[in-house]
Amino acid sequence: MTALTLDVRDATKRFGDGDTGVLAVRGVSLAVEPGEIVLIMGPSGSGKTTLLSMMGALLKPTAGSIHLDGTEISALSEGRLPDIRLRQFGFIFQDFNLLSALTVLENVAIVAELGGVKARAARDHATALLIELGLGERLGFLPEKLSGGEKQRVAIARALINDPALILADEPTANLDSKIGHEIMRLLRRIAKDQGRSVVIVSHDQRIRDIADRVMWLEDGAFKDVVTMATDPVCEMAVERERAVSVERGGEPFFFCSRGCREEFLGTLPSDGRAGSHGHGLPGLIRTATALLSGRSSSRPAAGP
Repeated sequence: MTALTLDVRDATKRFGDGDTGVLAVRGVSLAVEPGEIVLIMGPSGSGKTTLLSMMGALLKPTAGSIHLDGTEISALSEGRLPDIRLRQFGFIFQDFNLLSALTVLENVAIVAELGGVKARAARDHATALLIELGLGERLGFLPEKLSGGEKQRVAIARALINDPALILADEPTANLDSKIGHEIMRLLRRIAKDQGRSVVIVSHDQRIRDIADRVMWLEDGAFKDVVTMATDPVCEMAVERERAVSVERGGEPFFFCSRGCREEFLGTLPSDGRAGSHGHGLPGLIRTATALLSGRSSSRPAAGP
């Protein structure tokens, strides 16, 4: 059985007591596997940010428990939590939260230095990470000289610099236009899948549903609905597995946005379901499907919240 990165068990958070008390999160459970991306959506006041704060060891649950890589972090003393937050979590914020007096490189390297890495090694690691994220020409820039998308890429680099097990993102596209926001989220998905990192995102943004493996709907502090996502191997459109046209070939399920995509896909596979070299003018189709299956088998979603 795959070890869970994050395991939230019947977490409840209450603020205040008596008649004036507010029950913000009500008995929520969630299991997240390595490399899985979970998107939590819901109306304002539904408890999304409170739940994310508990997952990130910023708030302790009133009841229930939260486990990170097998450690019950909700039971740790406050004195141990800063090091856990620094080394095992990567946080991405709506407002970027970059230090205005530091350059792009310094904003990322300082987090590695706080984690105990020597200055030269921290700068080298930060430089490599920023170049990978397309910011090689911006290393010496101050945040005020960056676009919104560039600021969020710096924030992603900062979140990754200490090699965290879990990335937590709070409304990461709220200050970005739709095109840039979606590009940033697809970049985050690629990094998560390539490196096997788990990601939990809370957002109102319906446009980023396609980057998630599961979409959870939180309302009145509790999960009301769960949608498991898949990618159509023909048109690469994100589809909801529960509503998609599907077929099983070679022992693996495939999901499609339409019957047309399903028929086109079936025409590229031999009867045993294994990838072959023949097709209908779609030379990359089988490679795409194989890659999708490989990614899914290494990060198969947990069975329900």
